Amino acid sequence: MNQVVVIGCGPAGVSSALYTKRAGLATTIIGSNKTALFKAEKIENYYGFKEPVNGVQLFKEGIEQAKRLGCNVIEDEVISIANESNFKVKTATNGEFIGAAVILATGKQRFAPNIAGLKEFEGRGVSYCAICDAFFYRNKKVAVIGNGAYAVSEAEELKAVADVTILTNGTASEEVKLSGIPYLDLEIENIYGEAKVNGVGFKNGQTLTVSGVFVAIGSASSIDFAKKLGLFVENNRIIADVKQQTNYPGIFAAGDCCATLSQVCVAVAQGAVAGLSAVEFIRNKA
Repeated sequence: MNQVVVIGCGPAGVSSALYTKRAGLATTIIGSNKTALFKAEKIENYYGFKEPVNGVQLFKEGIEQAKRLGCNVIEDEVISIANESNFKVKTATNGEFIGAAVILATGKQRFAPNIAGLKEFEGRGVSYCAICDAFFYRNKKVAVIGNGAYAVSEAEELKAVADVTILTNGTASEEVKLSGIPYLDLEIENIYGEAKVNGVGFKNGQTLTVSGVFVAIGSASSIDFAKKLGLFVENNRIIADVKQQTNYPGIFAAGDCCATLSQVCVAVAQGAVAGLSAVEFIRNKA
């Protein structure tokens, strides 16, 4: 097994993939177009462009460069990472990909929804990791807030031990509808309780009694994966050394998920280091 799986297709992810592929390793990049580059109308401080470059243009050029070198580029959402003899990266629609090393490069953690009580009950019934905390809710009622493949994946993890309901906070997606897991389309008003979470209130006045609430909005971020895998995280950043290696052998991180400066040049540089470090890791493991 000599494959590297890169999660994230922005500057950090693509940069790392260029180095692993050129080193002769099979490389798969998995990600969506939800990159911070799409918010950059003009980039004037990146080396090599005499005129400002559009973020979307830079993103597309990077993807085409990776494809030209032979990287396998998959547009999909990663919903889980597991480590057996090798890393198993599960996606929403394209199945699983096996890699000897994984590079996390999905950018910064998304913002939590603006729901009253959510912040107040973090660690007291509000969780962001089903694998981490499912055990504490055995035979209890819990809710997952989310409306996509990631929310369904978290609910699947929970339903083995708990009575779970998905709260879409609006209109249910096809993934939720087809999951077979109970769901509510109601808009959420608040999360309430005393010492711990007791339930969720809705804007129409209804309530749902639960002992735990798991947040799985949008797609999983590098920070989400880090928490599930036990990676060191500080101030919503993954801790990586000078080689972009995390505390988990074979998992590397690059870009906004671990950088203190959110710049394309930093993401590209960290991606290059992560890619070369992944190559070194796999060759030493062989």
